[in-house]
Amino acid sequence: MNRINIAIAALAASAMPALAHDGAGPLVSAQWLIDHAGNDDIVIVDIRANVENTDLGDSPYIEGAVSAPYNTAGWRTEIDGVPGKIPAIEDVTGLIESLGIDNDDHVVIVPWGTDSTEFGSATRVYWTFRYLGHDDVSILDGGWRQYDAVGGARVAEPVTAEVSEFEVTLNEAVLATTDDVLAALDDGTKLVDGRPVEQFRGETKSPVAAAPGTIPGSVNLPHSEFYSAEFALFAQPETVQALVEAVGVRADEANITFCNTGHWASVAWFGLSEVLGNEQSAMYDGSMSEWTQDPSRPLDPPRAIQ
Repeated sequence: MNRINIAIAALAASAMPALAHDGAGPLVSAQWLIDHAGNDDIVIVDIRANVENTDLGDSPYIEGAVSAPYNTAGWRTEIDGVPGKIPAIEDVTGLIESLGIDNDDHVVIVPWGTDSTEFGSATRVYWTFRYLGHDDVSILDGGWRQYDAVGGARVAEPVTAEVSEFEVTLNEAVLATTDDVLAALDDGTKLVDGRPVEQFRGETKSPVAAAPGTIPGSVNLPHSEFYSAEFALFAQPETVQALVEAVGVRADEANITFCNTGHWASVAWFGLSEVLGNEQSAMYDGSMSEWTQDPSRPLDPPRAIQ
């Protein structure tokens, strides 16, 4: 495959409990990348959208990175009327192989880093790699904002990678289905709604949800609490711990995160699973878009009678 050299500079990120490639955690700092620049088993994946329609001039890309925009590359798709789901395994595997990534590579994902919604593109792609059984993956904390703030090298075009081979070993534990959520209503598994509080309360709703409200018994952990738009950094482990404790979620118990389409939910899942190291945390890919398709499924507050 076409190996990728990396030269990135940014601010330091949090120390994470689970370590992957040579000391890398789920979040990496630019210093880590600087220290490992030139390693032939690191691939940086730039998932920023609309890179060329910015004021970044004629060098808007990260040096040494492949480009796979979150919104257009094929990281998510619509299945049976539910938007934002993980594509067929052969399709998402083909995408990864087209980026020159094989099973021996450590992947570093870079979003814009503007706010928690946009940063959710990175946590969702990260979740995808974990679901496919590839644990050597990290996110550049703060994304492009941190990279650019310290003058990270730019180039005119992204790297064109040689197609690789990528073998999948599904990690079903990180994916929750509708049946899993129905079972959770009976067995008491914690359900964590990562949407804004207004949607959690049923005061507003996303257009993709057929009805307002949340899944009964859920607690609310808004995605915005996990990421600082001001400082472009993910929450420190102690902050995540305080957030989950405040809503009665223990870091050592099973839980399922959800939102509208499994995007904001990935931010909460990342905090619970990767920052706190809870191996019993899963994400409901279909989320409220799928849940509300069937009017027999319960909601809180209850559905209005049509």
